[in-house]
Amino acid sequence: MSWQVYVDDHLLCEIEGNHLSAAAIVGLDGAVWAKSSTFPQFKPSEIDAILNDFNEPGSLAPTGLHLGGSKYMVIQGEPGVVIRGKKGPGGITIKKTNQALLIGIYDEPMTPGQCNLVVERLGDYLVDQGY
Repeated sequence: MSWQVYVDDHLLCEIEGNHLSAAAIVGLDGAVWAKSSTFPQFKPSEIDAILNDFNEPGSLAPTGLHLGGSKYMVIQGEPGVVIRGKKGPGGITIKKTNQALLIGIYDEPMTPGQCNLVVERLGDYLVDQGY
């Protein structure tokens, strides 16, 4: 199965009538494995900062999480496992697996909990599969 199928069928799936506005799977080296057409163009330094926060939880909190030129306020996550951010009526959830970052971006009417469920469920599955 291609990584694009994971983005299209699993990250962009419908949950209670809502779906993510953008999603991607990015390798820990910063290479994009698959992404939605709406996923923002990002800088390598933005991925580096996210990876650093997984290694040093809380490092993004003072400056915020930046991705594709958007700034998200970092909110409660699971140190070393999940980073969550909020921006206006939307936000972002990033789940780290052994080999990649799963990134989901949402806007209302999707809720933070629905985004977390979609991204983290696929992430847990991929971790179980060795990815």
